[in-house]
Amino acid sequence: MLANGIKLGYSTSGSSYTNLEGLQEVPEIGSDPEKVDATTLADKAKKYEQGIGDYGDLEFTFKYDNSSATSPFRILKGFEANKTVVKFQMEFPDGTKFKWDAQVSVKIGGGGVNALITFTVSMALQSDVDIEHPADLSMLQELKEDEE
Repeated sequence: MLANGIKLGYSTSGSSYTNLEGLQEVPEIGSDPEKVDATTLADKAKKYEQGIGDYGDLEFTFKYDNSSATSPFRILKGFEANKTVVKFQMEFPDGTKFKWDAQVSVKIGGGGVNALITFTVSMALQSDVDIEHPADLSMLQELKEDEE
């Protein structure tokens, strides 16, 4: 599956999300659990347990647009200025959804000859990242057939 078609949306209340236009790059999503030393004096080798995970900062790159009040740059800068915790949803073309709450910081990228101006949104997580799997198409087909 290509990354083309991935959407990033936000919500400040309720369960509906508004997609942010101009998305160009998305980060890896997943946590790296800390390795906690669980070795005792009786052990002959070190032993470890997995600690809590760390997703790090999620960084998304957008094409710069500040032409209106609904431009992604202006919306996200507003969240940054107010230190608003916002609900985000990233949706893959197959319907897989990743949902989390975060505070954002926005940084304009550098420029050059014949280069697009971009901005990067860094997200400091305020929740776990929940995954919603897409509906199983064969199961939906069976349900439809049962209704008929």
